[in-house]
Amino acid sequence: MTSTRPPAVDGSFYPADARQLRILISSFLLAVPAVSDPCPKAIIVPHAGYIYSGAIAASAYARVACARDCIRRVVLLGPAHRLAFHGLALSSADAFTTPLGSVPLDRPAITALLSLPGVQILDKAHALEHSLEVQLPFLQEVLSNFSLVPIVVGNAPIEAVAKVIEAVWGGPETLVVVSSDLSHYEEYATAKHHDAMTSQAIEKLHPEAIDYHDACGRLPMNGLLLVAKKLGLTVTPYDLRNSGDTAGDRDRVVGYGAYGFV
Repeated sequence: MTSTRPPAVDGSFYPADARQLRILISSFLLAVPAVSDPCPKAIIVPHAGYIYSGAIAASAYARVACARDCIRRVVLLGPAHRLAFHGLALSSADAFTTPLGSVPLDRPAITALLSLPGVQILDKAHALEHSLEVQLPFLQEVLSNFSLVPIVVGNAPIEAVAKVIEAVWGGPETLVVVSSDLSHYEEYATAKHHDAMTSQAIEKLHPEAIDYHDACGRLPMNGLLLVAKKLGLTVTPYDLRNSGDTAGDRDRVVGYGAYGFV
């Protein structure tokens, strides 16, 4: 019997209607200036409601689209917002669904990851988690057919996260996506400065300079930075804004950045 993880935040973080969702994502992607950047092997993208961070996320996904028919697997990591736990949580589901359809999970890869320290099946970590879910409609729009390795990162050493990423790094058929926002609920000017410092740390591959107050997804992010440093990847910033620039007031903003690793 096939089991699926249904959407939890459709209708709140993004439209529940498939047509409206496609139109919104298309508007974000079409607004990204034409570029000739190489297709990234990994990206960092934000995970707020689409009206707040969708345009920033689109700056990365527009660059992934060039590998639409090449990428066959997406390794998606994000922080835990709903459940406190130790380690990294995989899912027992066969597919994750959104209003745009179902994405099959890569069960062989998931089974292999369970042999690594701290990795477990924990469906409760996935049930209400938005950090992974909000990336799926973008991926469904810019890629053809792909399977998914969804990983919610709880309280885990970044070295353990890096080992998991390395284990499923693969070749050009695999895209690694880390979902993270940046600063939270600071005044606009303070947040701009704060996020600029975090952005520099990301670009320089300095995970030791990024702590929890800098990015909610610092653990998956820093795990990726460790792998990128080891493999000699370079980082390109695509966009850096906050909710005060998109759809919110400027008294308490949340920061959003998009980055590509080549």
